[in-house]
Amino acid sequence: MIDPLLLCAIMALTTLAVLMTGYPVAFVLAGSGLLFALIGATLGVFHLPLLSALPQSIFGLMQSPTLVAVPLFVFMGVVLEKSSLAADLVQAASKLLSARRGGLAAAVIGVGALLAATTGIVGATITTLGLLALPPMLAAGYRPSLAAGTVAASGTLGQIIPPSIALVLLGDQISIAYQNVQIDQGIFSPRTITLNDLFAACILPGLALASLYAAYVLIRARFEPGLASPNDKPHAAAPDLWPALLPPLLLVVAVLGSILAGLATPTEAAGIGAVGALLLAARRTARKATATIINAALWSMLALVMLASLFDLRPQRDVIPFADWLAIAAAALLTLCLAAGIAVALRATVRTRDTAGLPILTAAATRTLTLTAMIFAIVIGARLFSLTFRGLGGADFIENLLQGLPGGATSAVFMVMATIFILGFFLDFLEILYIVIPVTVPVLLALPLADGSTMSPLWLGALIALNLQTSFLTPPFGIALFYLRSVAPDAIRTADIYRGIVPFVALQLVMLAIVWTWPVLATGLPALLGSGN
Repeated sequence: MIDPLLLCAIMALTTLAVLMTGYPVAFVLAGSGLLFALIGATLGVFHLPLLSALPQSIFGLMQSPTLVAVPLFVFMGVVLEKSSLAADLVQAASKLLSARRGGLAAAVIGVGALLAATTGIVGATITTLGLLALPPMLAAGYRPSLAAGTVAASGTLGQIIPPSIALVLLGDQISIAYQNVQIDQGIFSPRTITLNDLFAACILPGLALASLYAAYVLIRARFEPGLASPNDKPHAAAPDLWPALLPPLLLVVAVLGSILAGLATPTEAAGIGAVGALLLAARRTARKATATIINAALWSMLALVMLASLFDLRPQRDVIPFADWLAIAAAALLTLCLAAGIAVALRATVRTRDTAGLPILTAAATRTLTLTAMIFAIVIGARLFSLTFRGLGGADFIENLLQGLPGGATSAVFMVMATIFILGFFLDFLEILYIVIPVTVPVLLALPLADGSTMSPLWLGALIALNLQTSFLTPPFGIALFYLRSVAPDAIRTADIYRGIVPFVALQLVMLAIVWTWPVLATGLPALLGSGN
């Protein structure tokens, strides 16, 4: 009889090999899981009844309130892309810092960080930055490798700066693993890790990474004069700065502010973001009368968020104070105003067409459906893969391996981080997220540290998020490189792109080391906001 661990290793290697051919990830994971389950059953090392847990697992997945945020955040980002609001932002922000050497590159990084907080979709951000930032950077005398590296790295900030699709999916995995570990330890009232907590944990590392990028380009441009022109000049037709910057900033404040303040769950905040993006898209091309209604709706939405922070509008007492009645009446009026604005925005986005000639609402809804279906298909395929992998004993082997490493928890975390980084050269972040994380994270969270305590799941989540971000830039399969190559002008060669991303990958690893050394960067803000984990 064959050793089940040998079959497990063959399964993993076969899956990696097929994934690198470009075959759809969901079908590879589901197909390899089913194939090796049948092979294992034929050889007598796998019990097919284990697969009966799959329907219940999928049903539990579809009931997860956290994952409802995925299509809403995707819709928010796609609407901003299709309506050219992101393009206006890039062009307007090119005015910032343009008077100093390297300033245009720093402005592009700043725009990338802001787009990360409004879209969270790497492909959309890199495409927008590539089309609108690369030509002026090259015209200003930037070396092609620096221009390409800056745009590619800025576009990937959407995976570490909330709200991010990657963080939503990672947060679900971390939360499940953390609760299971506590139950295994006999804690039947486990503490929970919410997506709000993970968002808060990743804000400071994400902003610090963007600052590290900006400092790098400014310092390098100053001490390497031939690298960038001292007279960076934006497009002559760039829109006014504040009308382009203020709406996305307000959207970020409404979405992230409501999450961090505890006023809304990530799913509710994603709904705010989706509605806000729809209103902003309609406002961009609306006539004066229509724009007035939409502006009123936008202010109503912000006022509702502020009102919710001041009053608990859910009647929980027999006698409601007069001030609460006034707040409820004001909320009702604001809701009616918001509903009118949404109706007008829906009509406007159906009439307005994107660059491909499709109605903005139709194009955004179609793109959202496609991306969401792809993500959930991968999740379902990964569940089948994971069931087979665990049934063959692979999870137990990895658990024993990590627990037996000299150096304890520190060595185990280092080994997992190194594995994720190496896999990032060949696999997409979703593949790593659903193959590696479910197997390794529960083991890491259960390992005792030197002082007898266990590691913070938020610190571990921030480390994994930073590490996963490198997979977008590392060749040969870094998805950001493909997006950038598809929109880069002929003056930028593929070699320039690969050469340009090297220092930014190094900066990502530096940031990873900083968060490793000072966990407070990840745990400080959640603790300040009320999470002690």
